[in-house]
Amino acid sequence: MLEDWALPRVLPIGAILFDLLFLLMAISIEGYCFNRRLKFDKKTSIFYSISINLFSSVIGWLAFFAIEPRLPIQLRTELINYIFFNTVKYSNTQTIIILSAFIIFFATFIVKLFLLRGFSLLLNEEFWKKKEESTTTEPPNWRKLKRSKLISNNLVSTLLIANSLSYTAITLVLLIRNKAL
Repeated sequence: MLEDWALPRVLPIGAILFDLLFLLMAISIEGYCFNRRLKFDKKTSIFYSISINLFSSVIGWLAFFAIEPRLPIQLRTELINYIFFNTVKYSNTQTIIILSAFIIFFATFIVKLFLLRGFSLLLNEEFWKKKEESTTTEPPNWRKLKRSKLISNNLVSTLLIANSLSYTAITLVLLIRNKAL
């Protein structure tokens, strides 16, 4: 398999540069959301944002390169035309692109959620603990259960908001790019 590997003669420089731009946009937007909603300091929020975005981007490209050879020929040529020339020949391809965008959004959200939880466990971060303990008459087990549920909901909602904002910004850039061409 590796003996057949060769560098391509044509590189999609535009796609590579736009992917870099999208990564930078997502890192800054999601880092800001982590700072505001999860009360991370700026350095920690940017660290988590860089980590989850780079890893999810690598996982996404690996999934793309695994799926692309299995696509039908018509869809592969449409994909190549869209990446290199920003044109779509058939109208049903646009429907497939929109459906793929929704699938990619939710897949990226799930991957980022697992990565963020994994990094926080790996680094023994306890950003979910409150500074002061509340004094209630409930048993401690119920307090821990409610706190972990609140943590999970806060983390999920923050990541969903951050991912939505970054995808919205990326979509706006793509729309502006299509109008300029």
